[in-house]
Amino acid sequence: MDNESTSGEQLAPAGQGTAPQQSPSGYPGQPAGPQTTYPQRGAVAPPRPAWATSAPTTAPTTAFGTPTAATATATRPRRNLRTLVAAVALSAVVGAGTGVGSYAVLDRPAPTSAVQVDAGTAPVSVQQDGTVGAAAEVISPSTVTIEVAGAGSSGLGTGIVVDTDGHVLTNQHVVEGAGPGGSIRVTLDDGRTVGATVVGESTSTDLAVIRLDGSEVDVATLTPATFAESASVTVGQTVVAVGAPLGLSKTVTSGVVSNTARPVRSGLTDEAVYQAVQTDAAINPGNSGGPLVDLSGRVVGINSSIASTADSGEQAGNIGIGFAIPADVARRVADDLIATGSSPDASLGVTLTGDDSGQDGTGAQVRSVQPGSAAEDGGLQAGDVITAVQDVRTPSADALIAAIRYWAPGTPVTVSYERDGRSATAEVTLGTA
Repeated sequence: MDNESTSGEQLAPAGQGTAPQQSPSGYPGQPAGPQTTYPQRGAVAPPRPAWATSAPTTAPTTAFGTPTAATATATRPRRNLRTLVAAVALSAVVGAGTGVGSYAVLDRPAPTSAVQVDAGTAPVSVQQDGTVGAAAEVISPSTVTIEVAGAGSSGLGTGIVVDTDGHVLTNQHVVEGAGPGGSIRVTLDDGRTVGATVVGESTSTDLAVIRLDGSEVDVATLTPATFAESASVTVGQTVVAVGAPLGLSKTVTSGVVSNTARPVRSGLTDEAVYQAVQTDAAINPGNSGGPLVDLSGRVVGINSSIASTADSGEQAGNIGIGFAIPADVARRVADDLIATGSSPDASLGVTLTGDDSGQDGTGAQVRSVQPGSAAEDGGLQAGDVITAVQDVRTPSADALIAAIRYWAPGTPVTVSYERDGRSATAEVTLGTA
């Protein structure tokens, strides 16, 4: 029996609802030149580079054998100095009894008008430009440590200052425990601590915005981070991760970009599906919500999860496969959350057969098309196999979900598909989920 991906009026995995995304306006302080920022309503989506092709949400084939689907489950939070390793659904590499899963990197120690996320003015580095040290010096003033205390558990993650109104961007799974009776304390770069409250959350992108208590600190003195354009991120470029792995704040690691469009499931509830920036920079529990930056100190991604050989949901550590939410998506969702508290997802309007439906990685097969949807308007039909969106390959249902969620509602995109052995394209304007 097929596994079915349904969502009512949106593209989503097997009956899963999605949280919102929407298009904001531009960011001040971005570099001059072509501004292919996050998509906006009515804007034509720029093509992604040819190398930014996605792979299925499986681990690469190794000497251990062919990847097969396996979904890990979120572990139960423990109290005190304990890491919560929330599973995300990457497939396992079968062989020698070793599976590869992906886990959210959250540490659990005892430890008016629309507001726009400021790009920020980076401080002048005293170190040599283009070095890991210089990048760390630029981003550190914008990086904070977040401690969450909730009923029966506590957690620790990282966040990024995004404006001078006290807004901080982090992962949704970092603040999820701050429910009724919970609290959030934020440690700034200079060591000051301040309370914070949740402004908005997006489970579908695993992003959240909190706001610092302005009565405890002058938020106007904070240093907002600068965000890079996702189109500028290339495979092989050096990147730097800053955060509080295992509670060790101001930890800096470096590596390279391994992939720019890796479909990943993340978050404590496994709802978040996005095209991740993959890196081999060391990312560990406590890095969640922290910045992944280029050598200019510009944010290219929000560190969110890691792949691990741990198959029991126990605490996992870095094995050189980490995932970050792309900067374009993060900025757009942050703007939405600040302005309205929510962020709608884009919708294609199809129901998909599951990844185990015999498609062999060719594409995502359409099971049905919703009346009045973007897919229907574009001429897509049941039985079509969608192979790419904006030239980014979609070899699986999750890859297609991630490709659609990358864009804002109202964005025109090109959908490539196969029908009866023939290749074709459809021009569609994405709806709102």
